[in-house]
Amino acid sequence: MSKKFLQRLLALHYVYPKPLNKLNLLLEKDLQLERLHEQSAQQLSQKLLISAASAQQLKTAYADSLKIPFEAVYEKHKIIPISYLHPLYPKSLLELFDPPAILYAKGKTNLLDNPDRLAIIGSRKATSYSRNAMELIVPPVVENNFVIISGLAKGADAMAHETAITFGGSTIAVTGSGFLHPYPKENLNLHNIIEENHLIITEYPPYMPPKKWNFPMRNRIISGLSRGIVVTEAQTKSGTWSTVDHAIEHGKDIFAVPGNIFSPLSEGPHKLISEGAKPVWNGWQVLEEYRQLVSKN
Repeated sequence: MSKKFLQRLLALHYVYPKPLNKLNLLLEKDLQLERLHEQSAQQLSQKLLISAASAQQLKTAYADSLKIPFEAVYEKHKIIPISYLHPLYPKSLLELFDPPAILYAKGKTNLLDNPDRLAIIGSRKATSYSRNAMELIVPPVVENNFVIISGLAKGADAMAHETAITFGGSTIAVTGSGFLHPYPKENLNLHNIIEENHLIITEYPPYMPPKKWNFPMRNRIISGLSRGIVVTEAQTKSGTWSTVDHAIEHGKDIFAVPGNIFSPLSEGPHKLISEGAKPVWNGWQVLEEYRQLVSKN
């Protein structure tokens, strides 16, 4: 990727932070975005299926954005933009219908080189049962060089990151906001630890605040990065299910932790198990699943 194209892509994504399938409407006949500034508002409106007024605003904002030295600004703030053409960009994300056009990263980007990545997710209201389960699941997995992925939300996500760190593993947090708006505030210290010693990624430019629709979008990245997903505690109607749905759609392995039959937070894992998810209560079971897959191949 040329520096000029990267600058144009970063400028466009800054003012139009959409997935690659949306940006492809502009890229398909202008691969280097060399003629984007020449497009009329009407042309942009037709290509992007937006109003003429929105297209004019985009055109103006893009022209202003081109003047910002993004690479230098991001480097100053230790943000590494990883475009869909970057060598570190995980190829598994390109299998999504709507891959992120750019991943903004802070931390150890070499963790993206490790294909053995396991997501651990669950309820924001997860109890100590989730933490206890993770303390049996995570140690063997990280000892065998798997990276633990989650979404840095309250509850099970935070527990997954913390458990990976406690047992000497590596973790990747996928967030639903830009780096200027770490979310939630309760996890700010954890956010800083992961940023410094592990890896945080987001598809949103730094100024983007957390919006409720960002998090279902974030979940497809968690699924896309992972070989498999472990669900600890979750109700049958929760944000956890959007990640599970993405994982099922893309043929990822689904693991579920059996729980107390009297707990509403066990309903989700038990439903998954009834539908074919593998029940797990220690990390060796997860590893054995992958050993079997390797031997079959």
